[in-house]
Parts: sequence; structure tokens; C-alpha cells
Amino acid sequence: MPTVEVQNLFKEYSGRQVLKDITFSVQSGEFFVLVGPNGAGKTTLLRILDMLEEPTSGKVLFDGELVDYSTKEKTVLRRKSGMVFQQTILFNMSVSDNVAYPLKIRGESNIEQKVKTVLELVQLKGFERKNALTLSGGEAQRVALAQALVTEPELLLLDEPTANIDPRNISIIEEVLSSTNREKRTTIIMATHNMFQAENLAHRVALINNGEIEEIGKFQEIFGRPSKPVKNFTRFENVFSGQSTASTEDTSIIDIGDGVQIEAAFKKSGYVMIHVSPEDIILSTHPIVSSARNIFQGNITQILEMESAVKLKVKVRENKNFTVQITKKSFKEMQLSIGSRIFLAFKASSVQII
Repeated sequence: MPTVEVQNLFKEYSGRQVLKDITFSVQSGEFFVLVGPNGAGKTTLLRILDMLEEPTSGKVLFDGELVDYSTKEKTVLRRKSGMVFQQTILFNMSVSDNVAYPLKIRGESNIEQKVKTVLELVQLKGFERKNALTLSGGEAQRVALAQALVTEPELLLLDEPTANIDPRNISIIEEVLSSTNREKRTTIIMATHNMFQAENLAHRVALINNGEIEEIGKFQEIFGRPSKPVKNFTRFENVFSGQSTASTEDTSIIDIGDGVQIEAAFKKSGYVMIHVSPEDIILSTHPIVSSARNIFQGNITQILEMESAVKLKVKVRENKNFTVQITKKSFKEMQLSIGSRIFLAFKASSVQII
């Protein structure tokens, strides 16, 4: 019996269809990954599966039981699942107290041992007494993961769990997820736009775009052939290809030609195709002092004003251009125009393999 079944699911906000006729099932013990660009509907779908939001129409079944979003019975079902959000929310207390919190509100016993075990799993032994709000972004995300795992959920939901954190923490989180799925047979549904992550972790992948699931299958079945939905999905801005060389720091250097090298938060050698979201690029009219691994200088060659933002095409080499998206307010404040010299920066974790 599938752990999760979604049937003809629709979600509407103020007349706008965010999810459109979503249907799929996830088997017990499966690692199922939702792949799609920002705004595709991944987060909304996960929030519905976590029973934080109610669908406009359609059905969700958990272990064959229909979820009734209008009753308190959903709380019983929700206790069988854990959720890790992209934006970590922790309490102003110790790491141990944060992880113990869901056990305490459930009235569980042997809390201290359970917390100790899960902190060792996420490699945070020795962090027990540290205030959770003093941790780095990657460490905080590991606390959030421990918080979700400490109740030993049957279903684990994750929304971009490694977005914008460093390579070491990404590696730890991926290993924890893989081992939890493999050893405990925990069913996992994860949303990501990291194709490398999907390829390494997923049993099956669902390609979601504009609120619709366009394809479902094994990673190679979907991305190993040039179907129309896949072509549409990979027709991103800032797509580059080149030779990748894995470094000793859990990163890779990709030579995309014209003397331009991009550092990425994954280890892979050989030919790769990568994507950098225009929203992930920081723009400045002055040299950037940043921890970001990728910093370039260029000139604006095109300006496209949209309804709520401005897209700029920036030439950093003769045949190498980046598209950057900024707010209209930032565009006006920086007084940008065609030919303006600007500086770009983006993190290694913003580089996604496709």
C-alpha cells in the first residue's frame, strides 16, 4: 500500500491556480523527489501533505486513510510525519532543548537518550548546550533535521533542505537522509531544484512546473531523454557547460570557457551542465567583499523591466553573459543603464547541476 496518495489535487489562492490536477503516489520506504524551478508549486504541495494547508479540491490519503482537513483527526496523522523547511525556525534555547521539544509535547519517555542518538546521527555531538540561535546556517539546518527525525516519523517531508548552505553541511544532510531512508525505511518526499541531488538520492523523480506534474519516473528515464517538458525545464537563463574538476574542499571548479571558472558546491569530475538562478546573484556598482566563491565584473548589455522586477543581461567576457534579476527599487537606487559597469557575486551552493 502506498504511504501517500494524491488524487486530482488543486490549490487556488485568490483565483490563481497554484496546483493543477496533481496526481501521484509514493510507496512505503521510497525516496521521492519533486524537481522544479522556483515558483513551480513544490512548497505548496509539501505544506498540503504536512496538513498545514488545505487543498481547494482533490484528495490526500495517508496509509490508505483519507485526510480530512476539517477535523482534529488530522493531528493524529500529522504526528506520523516530520517536516524540514527551507527557512530554519529554531527556539532561543539550547540545541538539546530544541530537538527535545517535539518529544516533550507528545509526552514521550526516554527523551535524553533519543536526543543524544539523533544528534550523533546529524554529527552535532558536543553541540548539546549551545544556543541554537548562535549556530551557522548549515548547523541550524542539521538541528531542524534532528528535530524532525527524533520522533521517528513514517514520512519525512523536506523543502529545499540544503539551499544556501555550505558544501560540508550539504554532504552531511544528504548522507543522513540517504541512511535514514535505507536503514529505517523512512518514506521521504523532498523538493529541490538541485538536479545532482535528485540524481543521487531519488528512487523516482516528479518534474513539476507551473503547478503541474509533467513527468514521473526514474531520474535517467526523465532526464536521459530530451522530451519536451524536460527541454522546457532546462531552458533556464544562466545555463553553462564545461569541464568540471573536483577539489579537495567538497567543491568543483567548472571551466565554462573564455577564461571563466565557476565554483560549485558539489564534487563531480567530467563534463557537466550547470544553472545559476538570476535571483541568486548579488549585484553591486562597487567591488564586492563577500564570502561568495564566484565574483565577476561586467557591463550591462540589456535591460528588461517586468511587472515586479528588472532583468539585466551582463557581459563578463566576450561570449559569456549572466542574467541577473533585481527589484525595481534596487534598479532605480543604483541608477543603472546600458553600459553600466557592475559586479556580480553568487555562492557555490547556488550553482545547480542539470
